Amino acid sequence: MRVIGGSLRGRKLATVRGMAIRPTADRVREALFNILGQRSAAAHVLDLFAGTGAMGIEALSRGARQALFIDQSAVAISLLQRNLALCHLEARSRVVQWNIVKNLNPLHAYAGIFDLVFIDPPYAKGIIAPCLAHLAASGTLAPDALIVVEHAPAEPITALPGPLTCIDSRRYGQTAIAILSRSREAIASNGFSC
Repeated sequence: MRVIGGSLRGRKLATVRGMAIRPTADRVREALFNILGQRSAAAHVLDLFAGTGAMGIEALSRGARQALFIDQSAVAISLLQRNLALCHLEARSRVVQWNIVKNLNPLHAYAGIFDLVFIDPPYAKGIIAPCLAHLAASGTLAPDALIVVEHAPAEPITALPGPLTCIDSRRYGQTAIAILSRSREAIASNGFSC
């Protein structure tokens, strides 16, 4: 696994064998960041179910200002901290170990700050809906925030909490990506369509 673009392009990231941590494939990350274009530049990023941290690290490599990584697994947290050190990104990152499904209480200090959110929960566990509900209620999304949800194609995202709207969705083999927006203006200004 490697960083696809930006200042850290080509940098290898540590990972673990098995399915306990399922990093987003390089080709999916590349396709997604091509869709996002310059959205990561100067962004405040939230990476939920961060795992290896590949999504947030990719955004930092492409100019994101800061990233907050949250995961419940101690193995993931250790791996994530290792990858941030390999990329010399500790000063622009914060790592929190937390059960995201329970609530997002660690986000209370981040009112209205996150421009770009990545959510990559374990597939087919019914986690997406409560996570999006917690995120929408957290008050931490910037007015034009984009939320990228990676999920199994057989687990569609339905009944989005207000004020979130699906603006794009793609499928890459066994991986589906949904891009949600907090504001309708984001659709017109960024050229997304459903």
